[in-house]
Parts: sequence; C-alpha cells; structure tokens
Amino acid sequence: MESMAGAMTQRMVNPQFWRNKNVLVTGHTGFKGAWLCLWLIRMGAKVTGVALLPPTTPSLFKTVNIGPTLARSVLLDIRDRGKLVRVFRQAKPEIVFHLAAQPLVWDSYKDPVSTYAINVMGTVNVLEAVRAARSVRAVVNVTTDKCYENVECMRGYREEDPLGGYDPYSSSKACSEIVTAAYRRSFFHPNEYKVHGVAIATARAGNVIGGGDWARDRLVPDCIRSLKKGVPVVLRSPNAVRPWQHVLDPLCGYLMLAEKLFSDGAGFASPWNFGPAKKDVATVAEVADRIVRQWGDGIRVKIALGKHPHEAGLLMLDITKARKELGWRPRLTVTQALDWTVEGYRALSKKKDPRRVILQQIDRYKDIL
Repeated sequence: MESMAGAMTQRMVNPQFWRNKNVLVTGHTGFKGAWLCLWLIRMGAKVTGVALLPPTTPSLFKTVNIGPTLARSVLLDIRDRGKLVRVFRQAKPEIVFHLAAQPLVWDSYKDPVSTYAINVMGTVNVLEAVRAARSVRAVVNVTTDKCYENVECMRGYREEDPLGGYDPYSSSKACSEIVTAAYRRSFFHPNEYKVHGVAIATARAGNVIGGGDWARDRLVPDCIRSLKKGVPVVLRSPNAVRPWQHVLDPLCGYLMLAEKLFSDGAGFASPWNFGPAKKDVATVAEVADRIVRQWGDGIRVKIALGKHPHEAGLLMLDITKARKELGWRPRLTVTQALDWTVEGYRALSKKKDPRRVILQQIDRYKDIL
C-alpha cells in the first residue's frame, strides 16, 4: 500500500504548461492520436498532426471533427523522410509525440515488409526530422508493451528487460526502441544535454481501450461490432492475460513524461512503462464478459475454432519506475476502464455532439484523485 508521502507525490498533467506550446503528433488520425490531440487542444496547445487518412471507417478523428481545430493537419506517409523534415521545419514543434505506426499483430503477419518499413524506418525518419528541426526539446516515441522478449513473466516486464518480439509487429516495435536508444546515444546523449537541448524517451503502454477505436482484429472493437449487429462475440484466445487500460491513463503518462523531458531534460530520457495496476490485469474472456453485460442486450460469447496466428498467453508490465519517478499512476480500474469504454461507444453512436462526449470523459478523468 502506498505511503502518505508517496501519495502526496502523485500528480496530474499541468494544463498551464501546455498553453501555446507547439506540439507535433504523428499518427493523429488514429484512435490514440485523436484522443491525445483533443486533450492537447483542450489545454490550449497548438497542435500539428502528421498522418495518413484515418485507418478505419468510422474513425474517431472524423466523428469528433478534429481537423479544423488543429494548427495544421498534414496528410503524409512517415516513410517519406524529405517531406517529413520539411513539415518539422515549418511547424517548429517544441514537443513531439510519435504515434504513427502499423499497430496490428495480424496485419504484420500479412505484410511484414510494410510493418518494418513504417515502424522502424518511420522512427528513423521522425528522429532525422527532429535533428533537422532545431526547435524540438522533447520527444516521446510511443511503442508497445509487446516490445519485450515475452517469456510469460509473472512479475511484469521492467524497462531494463530484454527486447524482442515473436511476430513482425512486436519485433518491429522492439527495433523502434533500439533505434531510439541509438539516436539518443549518438546525437542526443544525456551527458551532452546542455549542448543539444533535446530529451528523447520511449513509452510502452498496455492494451489500450476506449470509445472510438474501430480497428480490426482487436478485442474491444470486435466486441462492439458484434454487439451492434446483435451477433455472438467470438473470442480467439479467451484465457490470454493482458494489461488492459483506458486510453486516458497512458496518455496522462505520455503528457507527464513530456513535461518532465521539456522542463528537466536528460534525467527522464529513457524507456517508461505505462500499464494498469497488477490487480487490474484481466483475461480476454473477463473483458468480453464485462462488455457484454454492460451493453445489456443478452448477446452471448463463444470461442472461435481452428488454428490462429501465435499470440502471447501472458503479458504484464511493471510500472514501478513511472510511479516513483514521474508520480504517475493508473487512475481507472479495469472495471471502470471497460465501463467508460462502453459508455463512450454508446454515446458516440448516438451522434449527439460526439466531441463533447470525449471532452467530458477527459474532464471527468482530470477530477479523479
């Protein structure tokens, strides 16, 4: 149990810090990128987004009409280094969040070449653009909890554990971590921070959920699609354990980390885990059952037959470092995260001021102690 002193160090994002900051977000048309942009805009940041068209239909980016509220929204493939460098130079970002990626394990089996090109060389291109921009002071490269060499460790992976990855997606994100570490040592070494003034970190989050995610072959969106159609929810790996968390929890961590990188520099330029508390790690079946109960239409859950691509049976993160050094902690239990997620999907489906729905959840989140 946390001591009183430890609890006193817990803090949240500082809205005043973000007012009028020039921020660049790659992948802003994706699910997590759209949530991040809304939060940044809510705090008064000037946000430039760089991404391809929204990867799904429907998409949260279009549903809540984010585009007109951005300083700039640039449709650009991060594999095009020349154009990316020009955008960075024009936007003059002070803080960069790199979220653009090929984010799906199953798609990485279908097209491993594109997965590596986007997730590895895309990271190289972003960091080259940072080198060329000269305005950047803080970079958060968002990777994944799957970047670890997964031996189904019960204690939860720590930031210093070996990187790896069974499938092309997971290993490509481990490569992105290695690329970031190499650029940090080669061009932005913490010991030379007073010379270059740039602090770069990576963020490894768990299985992120929330209203507005419509990706294929992902548990929660697949459940919602089935429920909306009135057909049974089909599970591939019901006993697989994952670190489920509402999207606002890791985003809070990314924002707090960026503040520290900007204000305190090299001391925070390293990898960071953002996941749920251990008691909130849950199986696929438990998550699906909760969603079905909350939806309330009597739809049942069944198990998919046949052979499926490899997926890890157990994945957990150790978040001690973020708790102790950032003062961050997950604020929503897995039950709350699922309830907020179902609430978000229901509200967004009603088409009644969908932007307000997301902003209300952001504001509610900020009020949680």
